[in-house]
Amino acid sequence: MGLIIKPILTEKQTLITEKRPNRYGFYVTPDANKLEIKRAVEEMYKVSVENVNTMNYFGKRKSRYTRSGVINGKQSAYKKAIVSLKEGEVIDFFANI
Repeated sequence: MGLIIKPILTEKQTLITEKRPNRYGFYVTPDANKLEIKRAVEEMYKVSVENVNTMNYFGKRKSRYTRSGVINGKQSAYKKAIVSLKEGEVIDFFANI
């Protein structure tokens, strides 16, 4: 559970999963590599992982104008993993709710 932060359940990721039913997205820790992600998903969801693609997103600087002046901040950096499962296997995120 330490490597996988949470699954990605956005509209865009849902469309990708509908086009290719064996692909799922996860937010993972920035220091995780593909082999560790593969093992963690297989262990957590009891499925066979075929392929893992990772993407690093760097934090962006943000500023907004308010009554009291300009507020500067930074968006957090994160790493995203797209996991492809073997044919016929699925992950049901809402099974235990």
